Amino acid sequence: MNKLGIVAGGGKLPLMVIEACQQQGRPFHVFALKGQAVPTDYPLSWPVSWIRLGDVGKGFAIARREKCRDIMLIGSVKRPGFSEIRPDWQGMKFLAKAGLKSLGDDGLLRAVIKEIEKEGFHVVGADTVLTDCLAPLGVYGRVQPDTQARKDIARGFSVAKALGKVDVGQSVIVADGLVLAVEAIEGTDALILRSKDLHRPQTHGVLVKVKKPAQEQRADLPTIGTRTIENAAAVGLKGIAVEKDSTFVVDMKAVVELADRLGLFVMGVDASCLKEK
Repeated sequence: MNKLGIVAGGGKLPLMVIEACQQQGRPFHVFALKGQAVPTDYPLSWPVSWIRLGDVGKGFAIARREKCRDIMLIGSVKRPGFSEIRPDWQGMKFLAKAGLKSLGDDGLLRAVIKEIEKEGFHVVGADTVLTDCLAPLGVYGRVQPDTQARKDIARGFSVAKALGKVDVGQSVIVADGLVLAVEAIEGTDALILRSKDLHRPQTHGVLVKVKKPAQEQRADLPTIGTRTIENAAAVGLKGIAVEKDSTFVVDMKAVVELADRLGLFVMGVDASCLKEK
């Protein structure tokens, strides 16, 4: 197996990739992003280099030194200001070439991947390692969506895909056919919490999270975990629907147990849900 360079942002997914590499005996080197990855998550015994988002030339030099042939971009990344990036010379050249592409997540990710592969590396998706974490089709726990929830899921799937075509976001919240909130740059957790005051009395919406139609499969796939369940329950949502085979479910067992306990459904859907309108 090729040595894997793991460009790690925040969250549990980079740690799960590292654990999978250790279990598979695959050599790896971590490029932990300063201000994104949590230092206490990465012990000194691991092969880790801490770099800024702007350390493009430095990152490539370390990857060559460590003989990493494959590169993976994994974990959440909050967009910093230019002063926080402090790009090196190669980073400056990349930003100049990326130009307006950097205004959208999809365009920026495609530009980043193109730059990495231009340097002779092979970019791979986390789904090549975390195959068991991709959302399957169907309801995962004991709680089943009712008829209205299924209609809201179909509505949300359609709206989220439409928004994804223009690179807006991955998630929407729908209640009784009304779109209460859509995800922009704030992320799914903030979207859920923002929707709390938008619910009408006696209505309970659903969160629908999908992959954007033109989204780069090798980076930034939609992700949910126990925190998503906790936030959804806190604002009174009925449940969560995610696109199958295109969404990571972090710790499926814990997600299902928590959702069952809190009375939420969690399920994987595909375009066939549109027939249930």
